[in-house]
Amino acid sequence: QLHLTVSEKNELTKSLEMVQKELQEKETEMKQEISEYKDRLLQAEKEHQDALTEANRKNEVEIEACQDKMNLLEHFISSQKLEIEHLKSNKEELNNSLKEAHQTLGELLKTKVR
Repeated sequence: QLHLTVSEKNELTKSLEMVQKELQEKETEMKQEISEYKDRLLQAEKEHQDALTEANRKNEVEIEACQDKMNLLEHFISSQKLEIEHLKSNKEELNNSLKEAHQTLGELLKTKVR
């Protein structure tokens, strides 16, 4: 009876050792997988951050170009407004000169008729 119990104990011990060994192997394997996933996650995060940084840089360059363009257009509009005001002033002066010329012509015609 004792021999049988000792034999069973030995088998159970061997079986337990095998299960523990398998668990340790599984744990090592899982730790390695976790480490690989962490590395891949870090790499993905780095790539994502690099892409964001590059997109932000491109956007800043584009915004700056648009602001430059807008400033040029505002300057052009301003100069065009000044030109329009100048032309309006010239038109008014010409209209006044034309009125004076018509008045003078009218007076000359009256004088000629008499």
